[in-house]
Amino acid sequence: MGVPFKQGDIVLFQGDSITDAGRVRDNPSDLGKGYALMTAALLGSTYPEKQVTFLNRGISGNRVKDLQSRWEQDCIALEPSWVSIYIGINDCWRRYDRNDPTSVEQFEEGYRELLIRTKEGLGANLILIEPFVLPVPEDRKLWREDLDPKINVVRELAREFGALLVPLDGIFAQASMLAPSSYWAPDGVHPSPAGHALIAKAWLKAVGAEI
Repeated sequence: MGVPFKQGDIVLFQGDSITDAGRVRDNPSDLGKGYALMTAALLGSTYPEKQVTFLNRGISGNRVKDLQSRWEQDCIALEPSWVSIYIGINDCWRRYDRNDPTSVEQFEEGYRELLIRTKEGLGANLILIEPFVLPVPEDRKLWREDLDPKINVVRELAREFGALLVPLDGIFAQASMLAPSSYWAPDGVHPSPAGHALIAKAWLKAVGAEI
């Protein structure tokens, strides 16, 4: 089948710090140092004839509500053909470090609103990346109670909106059978270089790219 991108498509990566990955905000074409850069590099080198443009607007610390507040400027106005969304771990984390929880209902309502705006405003193709957490340190195990329902929300929304799904939680759990969890994400959340490469490979697999 080959990669589904058309000539001149624009792919937008959106999310939190895992997507942000240290990008230079003053440079709108900077992709950071994580999976977005790796994905763009591999896809661009394999399918140069497509001339796909890649953009990164991930912002560290963001939750779904933060994406909602900046979606017009950082998504709709950019007119992407593909929108890749990776959000959710901070919607879980803030419950534990700041006593500022996001309920499953709030998460689902906000996420669905983003997808509706994207479909109605752009007709863009959607790629949803589910959040993950690994048990490093041990207290991360407690997060499963909060995160698991949100992962299910992402899966259900992908089905509802006909989006491609990147099933990271299972992928990282499986990878942790090959090397310790800390190898893939030293704090259980933020991927190592190898962890970012794991995300890039899963993303490329989801879109059917033969890399």
